[in-house]
Amino acid sequence: MEYQPRLRKKYYEEVIPSLTKKFGYKTVMQVPKLQKIAINQGIGAGLTDKKLIDLGLAEMTAITGQKAVPTISKRDVSNFKLRKGNPIGVRVTLRGEKMYEFMDRLVAVALPRVRDFKGINDKGFDGRGNYTFGIPEQLIFPEIDIDKVNRINGMDITFVTSAKTDEEALALLKEFGLPFKNQKNK
Repeated sequence: MEYQPRLRKKYYEEVIPSLTKKFGYKTVMQVPKLQKIAINQGIGAGLTDKKLIDLGLAEMTAITGQKAVPTISKRDVSNFKLRKGNPIGVRVTLRGEKMYEFMDRLVAVALPRVRDFKGINDKGFDGRGNYTFGIPEQLIFPEIDIDKVNRINGMDITFVTSAKTDEEALALLKEFGLPFKNQKNK
């Protein structure tokens, strides 16, 4: 038996039957899937200090377990002293096993370490079944050594699903265990 991530196994054994029952899908192929997780970290101070981009690449690679790539500016913006072609951030796109492993660590380890955490907001849906939320600091991940961090950076995490509506995507992400805030008016 080869290794299979815990959340992938959970998807086939628990999530598919639960969503099929809730939304009345006729076939398993209609059940929404998690397609990829895109993680983006903007490092604006990287314009003046190129070492910050290298540190961001190393941190993002450690957090995700996949090599990060720098984000390159597409145009000149004189107000920000930004030139086309300068690195301004770091990004990673996770798919397959690494995606499920990252999501498992995010839900089980990282999010509970956020100070005064009451759940993530459910307002980050884009209308097409994708969800984005921000993390204020990278220190919540256990892979980051606090003593070696010289600058605290936040990051945006986007879950891209095959769901047709935001309601289906919310149900999918709740089944995976993302801790959404309890809304009293719903």
